[in-house]
Amino acid sequence: MLVSQRPKAVLVLDDGTRFEGRAIGATGTTVGEICFNTGMTGYQEIITDPSYTGQVMVLASPHIGNYGVKRGAADPMDGEDEGPRVSIAGLVVKKFSEVWSRPASTGSLEEMLVKAGITGISDLDTRKLVRHIRDHGAQNAIIDSTGLDDTALRERLSQAPDMTGLELSSKVTTSEAYDAGEPDAPNRVALVDFGIKLNTVRCLNHRACFVRIFPMDTPVREMLAWKPDGFLLSNGPGDPGAMPQAKELVKEILATGLPIFGICLGHQLIAESHGIRTLKMHHGHRGINHPVHNLITGKSEVTSQNHGFVVDREQVEKHPDLEISHEHLNDNSVAGLRIKGRPVFSVQHHPEAGPGPFDSQYLFDDFVVLMSRKRKQETAPVQHA
Repeated sequence: MLVSQRPKAVLVLDDGTRFEGRAIGATGTTVGEICFNTGMTGYQEIITDPSYTGQVMVLASPHIGNYGVKRGAADPMDGEDEGPRVSIAGLVVKKFSEVWSRPASTGSLEEMLVKAGITGISDLDTRKLVRHIRDHGAQNAIIDSTGLDDTALRERLSQAPDMTGLELSSKVTTSEAYDAGEPDAPNRVALVDFGIKLNTVRCLNHRACFVRIFPMDTPVREMLAWKPDGFLLSNGPGDPGAMPQAKELVKEILATGLPIFGICLGHQLIAESHGIRTLKMHHGHRGINHPVHNLITGKSEVTSQNHGFVVDREQVEKHPDLEISHEHLNDNSVAGLRIKGRPVFSVQHHPEAGPGPFDSQYLFDDFVVLMSRKRKQETAPVQHA
């Protein structure tokens, strides 16, 4: 069956670079910071990752949509979504497949985008676009499939906020606490939701953890009343330097003395809470093949990454209470931290691997071990002289 030609669409970058292509998803106009992901698979997990809120996503893999999407009928945890909704501001691809084939699929990517109201563009040279972003850095971009002229496009683009200084976690955090896992599990984890990926919760549940996911503005006393064994500080979108309230919350959580595991934004907030600044990267790390060296074990691992900000390495190296546990092998940026003498650690990459390799999932095991040790210390009998 012949498929009719899609309407025209245009992509314009803040520096004036212009691409023409064909419309995908919902007809409309959308603006956001343009970024790219080099993963060859996992487009559904990528576009539903809350960390991509406010961003126009370029997928470097040339064929997108060919295996459809798998969504949970009643519970998102049963599908391949990483968040409650499609999070990206817009989608840019080379070849967009209207035909999908996979036994486990529940529908097409096109249907998913239209239902979510996400505007996208296909049939442009994504190799050229990715090279341009690598050379000229992250910047805002606009996609339009309604026929706006260039003057109107530039006006809309000029009004878009810059990602630096933008707080976005409050837009994606849960509105009320909810539970996941078996209530009688031996480990109780208080998860602070700055934009959590569902596979993080799955990884904890698979390791006998009962998880309560709390809104990011929940007072620490309220979380402690639930009697957790440890805290997980989640990933999320936006500039960590623009989150003073979250930084203070993390300081209070650190003062509890309980085991703490930070992922991505959670990692950055642990650094910020120690006076370590975070820096905007030229074009970020986004993909599922980023090499990381574990400085504690001496081993290397392939990781999933998604971040446009990074912890200042020079300041970490001068801090008396922090040590670098992991580093990115491509640019030596900080990929992990530990607080000396305390059960607190964090990583810049995504050990839950949604999508990505499983090399880093041992970090969840390490977190469980820390919680177990803490419980044993608290239940040990008092030794009298």
